[in-house]
Amino acid sequence: MPVSTRLKNQHLLWRAGFGPMAEILTELDTMPQKKLWKTLLNTSNDAPTPINIAINPLEDKAYMNPDGTMMTPGMLTAEQRKQLNKQWRQELKDMNLAWLSLMINSKAQLREKMSLFWHGHFACRVNNSFFSQQLLNIIRANALGNFGELLKLVSKTPAMLQFLNNQQNKKGKPNENFAREVMELFTMGRGNYTEKDVKEGARAFTGWSFDKNGQYSFKENVHDNDTKTFLGETGNFNGDDILNILLKKPQTAYYITQKIYKYFVNEQVDEAKIQTLSTRFYNNNYDIKKLLEDIFTSDWFYDEKNIGVKIKSPVELLVGIRRYLPLALDNDDAQILYQKVLGQELFYPPNVAGWPGGKNWIDSSTLMVRLQIPQVFSSKDAIDIRPKTDDDINMGLSQEKRLKLGKNAAFTATGGSATINWQMVNSNFEKTARPQLSQTIINTLLQTTGRIDAEVLSKYLNNESRDAFIKSVVINTMSTPEYQLC
Repeated sequence: MPVSTRLKNQHLLWRAGFGPMAEILTELDTMPQKKLWKTLLNTSNDAPTPINIAINPLEDKAYMNPDGTMMTPGMLTAEQRKQLNKQWRQELKDMNLAWLSLMINSKAQLREKMSLFWHGHFACRVNNSFFSQQLLNIIRANALGNFGELLKLVSKTPAMLQFLNNQQNKKGKPNENFAREVMELFTMGRGNYTEKDVKEGARAFTGWSFDKNGQYSFKENVHDNDTKTFLGETGNFNGDDILNILLKKPQTAYYITQKIYKYFVNEQVDEAKIQTLSTRFYNNNYDIKKLLEDIFTSDWFYDEKNIGVKIKSPVELLVGIRRYLPLALDNDDAQILYQKVLGQELFYPPNVAGWPGGKNWIDSSTLMVRLQIPQVFSSKDAIDIRPKTDDDINMGLSQEKRLKLGKNAAFTATGGSATINWQMVNSNFEKTARPQLSQTIINTLLQTTGRIDAEVLSKYLNNESRDAFIKSVVINTMSTPEYQLC
């Protein structure tokens, strides 16, 4: 069955962004995909405005000595550390909502979507909100640039160096964590290096650290200046040399290409396409934008087998609903709780490997919450939900703390409901005759080739008026398992 222009365009908007906004729905029936791609590209060309919420505590007057010098972390009292941790938690929450708002409202959809990908690829979880903010701003600024440059910048952030323990990596006592993850998760993938490469790489990264102002710092006195042999090359290597050697390996291009293909196209990879794409990515000197263009302008990207087969991540689901339904939440913090419950809280990846994605997003409890969210937004229904308590999500929290987190996090419709601008949604269907209205709306919402049973759906629709009918079709369609796919 041929794929319609609308379905192809919606496919592109869901994969290269977070789905269509209500005000452009009518344009998707006729717009060529390459024109839409150029729009996505052009609106993401400008450098993003950095998120600037977290304050460097070492530049905060609250942590200044009487003589005017700044305190070091070791000088803080127990009460000051308590207050600082509280400040960091609040700032991480505010950063979460600020970034979520950009995903919903920014025209730079491609940049924010690619930033979300890199946020999971370079998974990092630290308490220091200022460090997390630095890392996110680097990712957003370089999300569509050069992978080699992005890799080097991320590797020197205090957030990543702290998360992977490289400040403990010293000559004579190398800590292998950073070097191992750079190879296993950030570049080549497991099985393409030896334990000897890990040890030699760790020696090269000795001395990579950060100063009290939260800036990268190379500590020459703890760096191992002796000869190393890494991936078949021998020399007096430092950390930059190691990254350059990794970037010279075609396996790095292959690993990144395969991961991007699984994220943006299909988890069932086409080996021939991966090989072709990765070769071009390598020959184009790791130009991320060119790799994405190769994918999103290809005919095979729009094949029926690639449409509607990806389970929306919790963030994609929440942002997609809010892009289609212009709304104001009664309590923005409810979005963070939804993220926790559904298993993807921004800035809190479960581990250094990031979120596993795919079918891992769905289980019996998360599916029920997913299906209820549109109802809560639209009708102020009550919902009592709690974050998962599995250790992977809570990163080693004790059982007592996990239970406390769950207890404190439960909320009802008072926090999760919203006021929706239905007039904007309804205006897209002004020219649609009533007999075709239901199917037309469904076509704008679902990416799956299979459709929900119209007879079953009709039992839940409100026929009191045209506006009520549109609202009921939208909300009930969004509350189906089919809507979880894109």
